[in-house]
Amino acid sequence: MAETKKAPKRTEATQTWTDEEKAAMQEHAKELKAAKSGKKLDGEADLLAKIAAMPPADRKLAERFHAIVMAAAPDLQMRTWYGMPAYSKDGKLICFFQAAAKFKARYATFGFEENAKIDDGSMWPTSWAVTTEFSAADEARVTELVKKAVS
Repeated sequence: MAETKKAPKRTEATQTWTDEEKAAMQEHAKELKAAKSGKKLDGEADLLAKIAAMPPADRKLAERFHAIVMAAAPDLQMRTWYGMPAYSKDGKLICFFQAAAKFKARYATFGFEENAKIDDGSMWPTSWAVTTEFSAADEARVTELVKKAVS
């Protein structure tokens, strides 16, 4: 008689996903399913719709980041990633914007993924907390990072 294996016991920490995390995973699953099906995605429309649906403070920051990224690297492809505005090069994720409201965080985040060429020595940051006081100097730094990321 074949022995049946029991599912591993889950601890309290591993079985707890927030509603926001579950929603992000479901959005990513939809993105993957659409891409696998060969269905032509409208990355720009999806990205702009996600930005438009954000609360006002997040939307203002996301619109600003979108303008910065597109000015610095107009060849990047727009898309969503886990339901967040994101930008790719040759199908590989380069950077993304995460609204503060996405996971009920204190601040929004702008981040880079491993395909971004922002390496600097043996250790460097890959994401930044962003507040509504985002300055012209901050904008110049993001522009520099995006240009470096796609170089």
